[in-house]
Amino acid sequence: MSSKTDPAATEPLYGFMPRHVKGKQVRKALDHNLNPFTKKPHTTQYKTILETRKKLPVYGQMEEFLEIFNKNQIMVMVGETGSGKTTQIPQFVAFSDLPHTRGKMVACTQPRRVAAMSVAKRVADEMDVELGRQVGYSIRFEDMTEPGTTFLKYMTDGMLLREAMNDNTLARYSTIILDEAHERTLATDILMGLLKDLAKRRTDLKIIVMSATLDAVKFQKYFSIRSDSEAPLFKVPGRTHPVEVFYTQEPEKDYVEAAIRTVLMIHRAEEPGDILLFLTGEEEIEDACRKIKIEADDLTNQDPDSVGPLVCIPLYSSLPPQQQQRIFDPAPRPSKADGPAGRKVVVSTNIAETSLTIDGIVYVVDPGFSKQKVYNPRIRVESLLVSPISKASAQQRAGRAGRTRPGKCFRLYTENDFIKELEEQTYPEILRSNLANTVLELVNLGIKDLVHFDYVDAPAPETLMRALELLNFLAAMDDEGNLTALGKLMADFPLDPQLSKLLIASPDFNCSNEILTITAMLSVPNVWLRPNNQRREADAAKETFTVPESDHLTLLNVFNQYMLSEYYKQDRNWAWSNYVSARALAQAENVRQQLQRIMERLDIDLVTTNDEVKLFTNVRKALVCGFFMQVAHKEGEKGSYFTVKDNQLVGLHPSCGLKTQPEWVIFNEFVLTTRPYIRTVTEVRPEWLLENARLYFDLESFPDGETKRALKRVHAKKYGLVESRNGSRKGTPVDEPAPKRRKTQAITQPNSKK
Repeated sequence: MSSKTDPAATEPLYGFMPRHVKGKQVRKALDHNLNPFTKKPHTTQYKTILETRKKLPVYGQMEEFLEIFNKNQIMVMVGETGSGKTTQIPQFVAFSDLPHTRGKMVACTQPRRVAAMSVAKRVADEMDVELGRQVGYSIRFEDMTEPGTTFLKYMTDGMLLREAMNDNTLARYSTIILDEAHERTLATDILMGLLKDLAKRRTDLKIIVMSATLDAVKFQKYFSIRSDSEAPLFKVPGRTHPVEVFYTQEPEKDYVEAAIRTVLMIHRAEEPGDILLFLTGEEEIEDACRKIKIEADDLTNQDPDSVGPLVCIPLYSSLPPQQQQRIFDPAPRPSKADGPAGRKVVVSTNIAETSLTIDGIVYVVDPGFSKQKVYNPRIRVESLLVSPISKASAQQRAGRAGRTRPGKCFRLYTENDFIKELEEQTYPEILRSNLANTVLELVNLGIKDLVHFDYVDAPAPETLMRALELLNFLAAMDDEGNLTALGKLMADFPLDPQLSKLLIASPDFNCSNEILTITAMLSVPNVWLRPNNQRREADAAKETFTVPESDHLTLLNVFNQYMLSEYYKQDRNWAWSNYVSARALAQAENVRQQLQRIMERLDIDLVTTNDEVKLFTNVRKALVCGFFMQVAHKEGEKGSYFTVKDNQLVGLHPSCGLKTQPEWVIFNEFVLTTRPYIRTVTEVRPEWLLENARLYFDLESFPDGETKRALKRVHAKKYGLVESRNGSRKGTPVDEPAPKRRKTQAITQPNSKK
């Protein structure tokens, strides 16, 4: 039959052979009037976006990319930020792989949730499809895909790792793209090891490793599956204009103040163009946005003829998607027809370094810091510390200013510090993390020889030993290093091992309903709002929710009150007037529902206790099951606490709601700020430690010191020898009276059993 009479010949994908597709075929399909994936005519918006796409550097190298992709199983790609690799390469792969015709998917992993969501939205627009159908995303606690329809999926690297636990061949994927590999997150590093091994078993699986920096040679060598050849390298230049870099003469004492000052100086004195300021976290960013806005409004009011309007937009991972999209809004218009141009300031964490590209940025302000995870295996403490960035990160940040036209980068540190103090590359996360979760995932995947696993950079043996020790104490692994039945259940939860153990053990204490809520609250950003100018009011509001002996119970209380206000629709401004974050609470509600579904699937009962005094005691007892390795003991009268076994001197964090300084507490996290603190704290009784964590609190092997002496006294008191009526001697447990507590409102979720 000739193509003239064959109706299929008019289809956009006519003549496409999977993995033999040429660039000119793809270009023709993109210019076609019909959408190849929905068979509907293209919208006018599609044509406009396509013209923008054609200007991206990577678009011009489509032929070269497809040639390398079609011929090789694994390839490494280096594309400077802004080259279009994250949005375009997965689409080129979809045209070559045609996954929708074979019931397969193309996965593109991102280290950050924000990037996975916003890139998926952009790509859905570019492909003229609905987000969540042909193109979707998957992040922890949120799946925006449609089984059977989605063929291009953006996801966090952690989500793909979890999928590998349920299907170690990742059979549903035809191609896996690891994006932002230069960030060297823990999950991406582990995925590289798994995929390298999987590539040998699944010759049909293609793998693309994408990086924004030139450490790609390391990835090429790592992925040389056959000894005679390295993985091929595909390079794409960025769209860059020259960037002038300025340094400070002296080191800055307060980088946030210096950053605000610099932004306002640019706004007053420099040509039109948007500003990108890098700061380290949500609180710092919101605070800076508020201050910049106040100062800028003052400037505009004083001199409306020379200073235009300014809008300040925050960007960090816990912002809801619609607010994240504001960074792409245009700058404000001049306040009057011939007035000075408006300016947009984006204040962001290092997510804007490589993950997202914001057009219109001409000025970058770089204080030289980011929050990084740091782990000390000797004292088992993992903290987020504000640390200096690497030279590679500093170069990435500066490059953001040269996207649209020549730009300027203001580094708030000296040139000497840049040359001598900053490391060349960001230190891989696997070398500075607590690996308990990773070890649980790897053992669940059937990888028992953790020391000889093919890491890109192997972690210290001590870190692996600490992880195995924790899992052994939690009873997730036996002494031979095998996963126990409990460990298998724990691996099903997308949580830290302590929290999953806590959830699984909670029905034994008749409070799984409450522990489920507390776990959800510990899995979302901070719920307490404390605006600078309303700190007293915020503290008074928090006081009304406080349960005096437990920050964990306080979190339960605030969630229950929130649910009551939602259920009875009492007050739309309830969260705002109580100084709590409605966004974080709504997130906690969503997380709770998802964890509840996992509990139901695993037949873990949802139960509660009617008597509130007993319930609160049960919750505190249950918390010991998960956090018995995070116990602090008060020594002396000055309120000094020492962490058990590791003997670190710590203080209760100022945000802690405990009214007294109890002798024994468990804590959720260790925070290093001006000094070491423990945060989210609950008072516990020492006999609970001896009952619920016997292996860990084995007094025979316990290190000598005040803590051991105190535990011995408790042991003697609880199992003290007393005379019975018939003259025999036996140990009798001695119970202490329950502490007095204040009345709080507790509600039970509608579907819990009593």
